[in-house]
Amino acid sequence: MLLTLPFPNIDPEIFAIDLFGFHLALRWYALAYIAGLVIGWRIVVRMMRRTDIWGGEAPTTAEKTEDLLTWLVLGVVFGGRIGHVLFYNPEILQHPADILKVWEGGMSFHGGFLGVVVAVFIFTKINKISFWSLADALVVVAPIGLFLGRIANFIKPELWGRPTNVPWAVYFPDPVAMTCPDTWLTLCTRHPSQLYEAALEGIVLGLVLFLLAYRRGLLKFPARATAIFFFGYGISRVLVEGFRQADAQFVTPDNPFGHVVLGMTQGQLLSLPMVVIGLILFGWTLRKT
Repeated sequence: MLLTLPFPNIDPEIFAIDLFGFHLALRWYALAYIAGLVIGWRIVVRMMRRTDIWGGEAPTTAEKTEDLLTWLVLGVVFGGRIGHVLFYNPEILQHPADILKVWEGGMSFHGGFLGVVVAVFIFTKINKISFWSLADALVVVAPIGLFLGRIANFIKPELWGRPTNVPWAVYFPDPVAMTCPDTWLTLCTRHPSQLYEAALEGIVLGLVLFLLAYRRGLLKFPARATAIFFFGYGISRVLVEGFRQADAQFVTPDNPFGHVVLGMTQGQLLSLPMVVIGLILFGWTLRKT
């Protein structure tokens, strides 16, 4: 067997207490959401104090942006959970009370993203702010949350990759991940697809947006940063889905890769429209300028 990466057996729960019959715990995944939102929000507040990156007056004041965090939290939590139910587990609709059980896991990026779009749209209308300018600021910091979220997926572990024997493969300590259909593998080692996504969606996309915003005046053209984010995230997700184990509900003995339509997984189907929207939006910004 080739060299494999040892899995860092970190407890998914940072700390936990049992109180009045309830098990209360702070998990890495929850911490990733909290840290990503707070760090991103504080950076956006600082961006609103800069005039050079906007080519003039910022779209709003830092004081108004202080109220944005609550809206973002609501958009991420409700959108992410509803997206998970509709896109991946519609059977939960048969038990409506289970929709609110976020602590049991199950959040969709695409749903959370749509939730944030709705929340930001309402926020900008109430405060009379340019929707596209605020959206541009948010997508510049969004890769921070994406990076932290994927690292938390790796620690849990969940959303692992397909079986492989590449030198950097990982042996995930999960009964499902240990079950490998390929008998040619001594151990069921898998692609650390969570780390692939953290690298592409978090580090690469984040650096591109940050450098363009702070060094190349990207924020001077409303909606252009949003267009690049749509395209960049969509492409990253489509590529990584080729290494990621499909969701269990889409996998059958006759369909081991979980293809849904035209040889694509559910994640790829949900990400392709983002690529198209990004291209169309970028073309629209070019016509405006």
